[in-house]
Amino acid sequence: MSTDKPVPGAPSSVTPQIAEPTKPHPAPSPKADQQGPKRVSPTGRPSAAADADSQTGEYLTTAQGLRLHDTDHSLKAGDRGPTLLQDHHLREKITHFDHERIPERVVHARGAGAHGTFRSYGTAAGLTSASFLSSEVETPVFVRFSTVVGSRGSADAVRDTRGFATKFYTDEGTFDLVGNNIPVFFIQDGIKFPDVVHAAKPHPDREIPQAQSAHDTFWDFVSLHTEAQAHTMWFMADRGIPRSFRMMEGFGIHTFRMINADGETSLVKFHWKPRLGVHSLVWEEAQIINGVDPDFHRRDLADSIEAGAYPQWELGVQVFPDTGDSTFEGIDLLDPTKFVPEELAPVRPCGLMTLHANPRNYFEETEQVAFHPGHLVPGIDVSDDPLLQARLFSYLDTQITRLGGPNFAQIPINRPHAPVNDMLRDGMHQVADHTGVAPYRPNSLDAGCPFQAGAESAAFIDIPQPVPESAKVRKAPESFADHFSQAALFYRSLSAIEQRHVIEAYTFELGKCYEEPVRIRQLESLANIDRDLCEAVAGGLGLSAPEAEQPVGATDRYPSVSQVGQTWPVDGRIIGLVIDENSDIESVISARDEIVRLGMQALIVAPTAGKAAGSDIPVQRSYLTARSTEFDAVILAAETVGVASDKRLSVLVDEAYRHLKPIGGWGSVAAILESVGIDDGAAGVILDEPRTTIAQIVDLLSGHRVWSRAGA
Repeated sequence: MSTDKPVPGAPSSVTPQIAEPTKPHPAPSPKADQQGPKRVSPTGRPSAAADADSQTGEYLTTAQGLRLHDTDHSLKAGDRGPTLLQDHHLREKITHFDHERIPERVVHARGAGAHGTFRSYGTAAGLTSASFLSSEVETPVFVRFSTVVGSRGSADAVRDTRGFATKFYTDEGTFDLVGNNIPVFFIQDGIKFPDVVHAAKPHPDREIPQAQSAHDTFWDFVSLHTEAQAHTMWFMADRGIPRSFRMMEGFGIHTFRMINADGETSLVKFHWKPRLGVHSLVWEEAQIINGVDPDFHRRDLADSIEAGAYPQWELGVQVFPDTGDSTFEGIDLLDPTKFVPEELAPVRPCGLMTLHANPRNYFEETEQVAFHPGHLVPGIDVSDDPLLQARLFSYLDTQITRLGGPNFAQIPINRPHAPVNDMLRDGMHQVADHTGVAPYRPNSLDAGCPFQAGAESAAFIDIPQPVPESAKVRKAPESFADHFSQAALFYRSLSAIEQRHVIEAYTFELGKCYEEPVRIRQLESLANIDRDLCEAVAGGLGLSAPEAEQPVGATDRYPSVSQVGQTWPVDGRIIGLVIDENSDIESVISARDEIVRLGMQALIVAPTAGKAAGSDIPVQRSYLTARSTEFDAVILAAETVGVASDKRLSVLVDEAYRHLKPIGGWGSVAAILESVGIDDGAAGVILDEPRTTIAQIVDLLSGHRVWSRAGA
């Protein structure tokens, strides 16, 4: 054998050193006799092609690229004979169809996603070394919003907590901020997570009710496990039925630790602040939506992005000293059922997120995206919050089941935008092209590669933290024992109309419970939280208000938790412009253009679909397909008084009025309103020429609803 050729069987393309390699350098090339698979996309195209992953070819093929001339008939023994087993196309098509579904998420099954970018202000640079929070850094993101309890086929506008999960594709690895639209959680310890979910899910005998908390098992658990009272108070309030994902806050829930370039640490809580403000539905409106448009929130998000009304949120942090006891103003920062009012710890803005693109394929992206609180980057670490600690296990575990194995990070939506040089091998759905022979450390056969990085190379460093000397126990700290004060603090900080909504929500939910002991037990918790609240709910249930055993005393009021009393941009709001066959088309065109100029959307509502009478103006909704729930305000440009006798229109106008929405118009609108039973001088009813009417509606919409109409 020639001496200039390698000896067959050598494990590596380089001769190893005797000493362990310690200086980082590029990995050795594969051996000359080795070749990996040709790099083509999942659709058989060169991987560098712009449409590499898209199925955009001219001809229908099998999964193996075989062109087909017939996919409408199976192969049979004669046109009336039995189907033949040799029909490879039938077998492939049916077999794949039979396996299309994957397990849905146990919670957060119903979701909506969007792509966007996050631009950092640089204001957090003194708190953390995370590169994506450096000044003016732009990071791609994918966000998934969701309900919690319902199945994938449930409705959007149910009373529930909403998930708000963000995947940052940073240059240091993927960072997942996996939160909700409520800053507190039902439980303090992750070991109770199966219990609260089992209680909230439909009853196991009948599988009803779907996506509802108004049933006995939920309230049985909540009334017995009283640490859930604070979270329950939040979603009994208007936060439980948000108007839109675009108008919803997000919270990281837990306390995290930030580490700056000097190794100094701070404790933080993450907040997402929507640029459009925090707004909600009213309960009757939500119930109607769930019947007439169960995809309301998903449609709203996608339509807004398509219309160019890109949703935006500001990311901010509350910052606390990293003291040994992890408390602030008497609040235990490791208790996920507690929040810190912004009046005590202001939110410091860190950057702006803009969602500007809808997914191309729901399953590929929104369904297969995998979030995990343990996806961290240098400069951000977890705390000892016992619920967070359990989530660090649970999220990874559930992705393995749901996505078919440990290689879910190789699915395109989950792939990091940073180099991956791990030593993880094989497993289901492995598609990475691993070279080398030594996926272990230390090694010399791959010249020591890959090497461990230090802090100077942007490695994740576990900062030493003192652990209290203690015995191994199953118990909560004494500071976790307060289950009522924060529920009282939240309720007493709401406006009068918001408190009324809370009372109505508790009365409705408990009124749906069959067992009176469950109702009485929950009233006992409400008695501890707030006496007036308890008496109002008890009265609605026809029960006596029990005496408080652990009454919460006086609390400060924190206006930051209220949704009423501020003004916000009206970008992307939807105005229903109602016309009839006698409407002044020039006024309609002028009104539509003015609405669009102000950054809102105008939908023309006419007696029939097609074009507006005597014009080329397209009609977006007919009286049959329109419903008030789709609009933030209604403008009546109809001129025929008799049109009010059309029940479809009268229902639309009456609902808009009951749901505290601005109503405006000109021409014969006063007579139309009168025929529907609405006083033209009522709060939030504007009768004027088009431009003035629209200007006043914009002013009212900046406060979201006409709260004065409800006596607020």
